This record gives sequence, C-alpha cells and structure tokens, in this order.
Amino acid sequence: ELLKLMMQNLLKSDEVISKARVLLHDAPSLHLISSQRRLSTYPPTDPLPKVEVSKPKLSDVISQPWYEDRSNRSWEHRLQQQRNPGSLGLWSYPYFECHSKRWYLTYTAVIPPSGTHSSGNTPDTRNPSLVSLDMDVTRLDINQCDPEDQQQHNQHSDTQVTFFLGTHKCHNQSSKCVFTPGYGWVRGGYKCECRKGYFPRNNGTFNGTLVDMAWESIRYNKNPIYQMYVCRRCPEDCPECKSDEPCNATYNWTFRIVLLTISSLCILFTIVLMGLVYHYRSVKVFRLASPTFLCICLIGCIIMYLEMAAIFPVLDTYSCVATKWTRHLGFCITFSSLLMKTWRVSLTYRVTSAHKIKLTDKQLLQWLTPILLIVLVYLGAWTLSATPGPMSITDYNDLKFKQCRYDWWDHSLAVGEVIFLAWGVKVCFSVRKAESFFDEAKYISWAVYNIALVNIVMVTFHLLIFPKAGPDIKYLFGFLRTQLSTSTTVLFIFGPKFNRIVQGTGDQYDNRARAKGVTASFSLNGLGVMNDEPADLSQENEELKEEIQKLAAQMEFMKIVHMEMNNRHLKPKPGGYFSEKNSVINTAQSPGAKNLPPPVQAAKVSDASNENSSARLSPAAELASERV
Repeated sequence: ELLKLMMQNLLKSDEVISKARVLLHDAPSLHLISSQRRLSTYPPTDPLPKVEVSKPKLSDVISQPWYEDRSNRSWEHRLQQQRNPGSLGLWSYPYFECHSKRWYLTYTAVIPPSGTHSSGNTPDTRNPSLVSLDMDVTRLDINQCDPEDQQQHNQHSDTQVTFFLGTHKCHNQSSKCVFTPGYGWVRGGYKCECRKGYFPRNNGTFNGTLVDMAWESIRYNKNPIYQMYVCRRCPEDCPECKSDEPCNATYNWTFRIVLLTISSLCILFTIVLMGLVYHYRSVKVFRLASPTFLCICLIGCIIMYLEMAAIFPVLDTYSCVATKWTRHLGFCITFSSLLMKTWRVSLTYRVTSAHKIKLTDKQLLQWLTPILLIVLVYLGAWTLSATPGPMSITDYNDLKFKQCRYDWWDHSLAVGEVIFLAWGVKVCFSVRKAESFFDEAKYISWAVYNIALVNIVMVTFHLLIFPKAGPDIKYLFGFLRTQLSTSTTVLFIFGPKFNRIVQGTGDQYDNRARAKGVTASFSLNGLGVMNDEPADLSQENEELKEEIQKLAAQMEFMKIVHMEMNNRHLKPKPGGYFSEKNSVINTAQSPGAKNLPPPVQAAKVSDASNENSSARLSPAAELASERV
C-alpha cells in the first residue's frame, strides 16, 4: 500500500523525490554523485537542487540505510534479476533520518555493466554501481480510525495510509475517532469526539496523540490517566449535552396545580351559572336576553377554561390536539353567540321601512350552526392530516422544554379569527348608541372589546416581549389570557343580571329606557319578544294594560289641552296643573315654551311629569281628577 501511494504521487509530480544519487563503483575507488532539494519548504518544491560529488569509503556507503540489503540477497542476485525484461528495482523500508528529521523511502536500482572494460577486467558483481531515489514519506498521513467511515478515508486518498485502520485508542462506547489530516508519518493523527448522549470532560475533543500516550500508560504502568479521555454520559432525558447539568427545564408543579385549581373552580362556577340561567329564564332580565344564547356562551367559556387542563402536563401529541380544539372551538362558540345577538340589534336599527323585523332564536341558531360546522371541519381535517405535535424549544437559560408546533394551519386559523374579531368590533361599534333594556348591547360590546384587546396584548407578550420564556411563565400567560378574556366576559354579561336578581329588580325596567320611549316589548330579540318558550299570559296582560293606560292618558290630555285653548273664559281649578301658579312655574322650567300660552306651557310640562311619574300614579286617574 505504501509503494502504491508513492507511485500515485510520482505520477502526479516528482516533488516527492527529496534526494537522488548515483554510486559509481570503479575499483578500487567509489564515486558518489548526490542531489538534494532544499528543506526550506514542505513539501520540497525547489526546482534547482543542490548537487554534490564525493569519494566515500565503501564501509561508509554500506552503513547507509538506502544501501543496506534488507532482503538478505546479494547484489549479484539483484543484478541477475534486474537483467530480466520488465524487472524493477528494490524499495527499502521506511527509515528516519536524524539530520533532516524526516521519514524516507528509498528506491534503488542496479546499473548493469556495459561489458568488458578496456583493462580486460570483468565488472564487480558483488558491489555494482547503483542509482537511488529518496522519497519523503513524512507528508503521508497514517489513518488509525475505524474502517466503517469510508467517506473520511476517500477525502485524502493520495496522502493517506489506510493500512493502520482500526488502531486508534478512542473509547469506542462513548467516543468515535475522527481522522485529522496533516499530522504526517506519526501516530495520533486523529481526534476523539464524544458520541451522541455523551459529553467530554474538558468541553472539547481529545487529541489522538495524548490518547495514545494515555493508553500506553494504562497498559504498561496501570496509570488511570486514560479515564480523563473517556466521555461521560449525559443526564437522563438529554439526547445531547455539554455538561452534567440538566438540559431540560424544570416544572413548578405546585404553581401549575394552583392555577389549574383556579381554572377548575371557574368551570364549576360556570356550570352553576348555567343552572341559575335556566332557573331564572322567565325573569325579564334573562328572558329578554335569550336564555338559549346565554347558555351557549357559557358552554364556550367552559371549553376555553379546559385549555388549562390540556397544557398542564408535559406536552405530547394528545395534549397538543386537545389544546388546539379547546382554544379555537371555545373562542368560536363564545364569540359567535355574543355576536349573533348584537348583530340582531344592528339589523333592527338599520331598518328604514315600517316593516317589522322578526328574528327568533331559532333563526339565529341557523346562522350560528354553519359557523360552528366550518370550525369543526377545519379542526377535524387539521387533526387527521397534520396532527399537531410537540417540538423542543429552549428558554433564556438554554434549557429545553416541549411546546406545541405551529405551522400554516395555525396561521390560517389565526387570520380567520382576526377577521371575525374585527367584524365583531365593527358590529358592536355600530350599535353603541342603541337603547335596550338592562343595557344588554353595551355589556356585550364591552366583552367583545375586551376579548380583542386581551388577545392582542397576549400575542405581543408571547412573540415580542418574552419569546423564550420558560414553561411555567408560558403556562401563566395562558392562565392570564383565559381569565382576562373568559372570566371578564362572564362578569360583563352575567354580573349586571344577577345583581338585579339579588336586588329584586329583575322584572323592572329602568326609568331611562322609559323616558326614551323604549317599550317593554323591545329587547335584544329584536322588535318583539320572539322566544320559542310559551308566553307568560299574566306578564303580557300587565304590559298590555300599561300600554292602554298610557294611550288613554295621552288622548285625555290632548282633549283637555284643546278645550282650554278654545275656551279662554274657563278658569282652571286652583292648585291644578292649569292653574296660574303652576303655569308660571312650569313656564319658567320649560325653556322651549316661552312663546306659548300658559295652558300649552303647562301641558308640555305636565306631559314630561306624566311620563316620569307613570310608575307612581295612573295617568288616566290623574287626568280624571283634573277634569273634576
């Protein structure tokens, strides 16, 4: 193999020839003509070698390594062999020259005699004339690594001796040998790298020369220094590491259990709210707000709370699937149920004709069902075709932990939710001045604005402010997002209703709505209560009686006003609404009645007083007393 490498290098260039000599044996004297390249460069590239001519002694020549016959055959036999057609010269063993501190390999050929000399003497076949070439083998690298790594062997095949493959001294179980070219004709031309799952003691690789020395030390001297070059195993659950420190982030289970317990209590509280909504479904404050959609909203809140249970353990495939479903499905149910009710109010206020819009809960559910079906189909296709799974990320301390993978499925659904959220904000903004009993539209708008704001803030925290937060911090962010969006929504929607139930005013309308002319039949169900439940006859009778009394009072009032205006000679009852004293007071209090007659001024003031005091005294009874 060594001769093959030398021949390959000779075919490429003669620069591997460091020395050349011709030994002429002309008895009784010797003539040695030698040529040598300068050793200033490596490998030698000097085109003008130095030539020397000398007359050495035979004893000095015989002791040279290039002359020594290591095959124990006489030069006469070599000469006889070289006379055969196609025969070659002989190669010496590699030897080290102390002067140049290099390893050489010499090729020697016998110069055949040309016949009988002029003196008549036959040539000396025991000490014939020779020509030799010294090849520098110091530049050849000895590869001691394992033969399995053929790619490394073929990279430097013209300068690499592969006869010594598998003679490295790396610890095979914990490290592997990596061939390092450029060391030359010496041992240790490699380095030991730790295998996957192991790490070095000195935070690097091991030099092959030192490893060879340590191996000899433990073999012959029983010195345990070789243990310094054995890689150590990584901690458990660490496929790769640089030290014995843990590579995985630790979980504060006490902290996570506390947050999960709070979320579980919120789920329990939401279930109780559903029961209370069903129990008080006939009370106006709930009946006018569509109990069906209130329960659907609470179901969505429960699903969103369940996300905290999905991300509680160390994430795996099942946890990631549950996380995606609870997060997106819960948001869709909650937000859609709130938005359908607000959208119904928006349609009611945009009507420009006298036609009465009737949107029942059943009709709104027909709009809500396709939205939920689209989300369910999307989540199902996502789960079956590209099942969400965990991925390893690092925190600020380069500790690894699992997080659910994000891909184009997440991004597409996020874009759809942003568009849906923006449309919801627009609808809520369009009904900001709409009047409804119990301020239902206002509280829903607050809830929608809060959901949009919380999601924007939490995305900013996740992606921009704390992109490499640890697992417990990310769990805290998820808890805060759930509480600030879901719990706040429950507080906005159901807090005022149960407050009225506690105060006993759940069936009473506010005076502000009455003053603006909002009738008892107007609610978030549109113009007219369109619940699918059977109507409460006693409640309807009260409402009809109230409307008839109001209409009768207005008709009687207009009748009295016209009578007073057309009969100036009649004097009003002292102390009544049309007395002079009350007329002056009412005229002073009414800035828009300065140019009207006193009876008309009193009529306008009495109208406002009648509307504000309708809950205290029947208008018909009051006007009847005026007539008397």
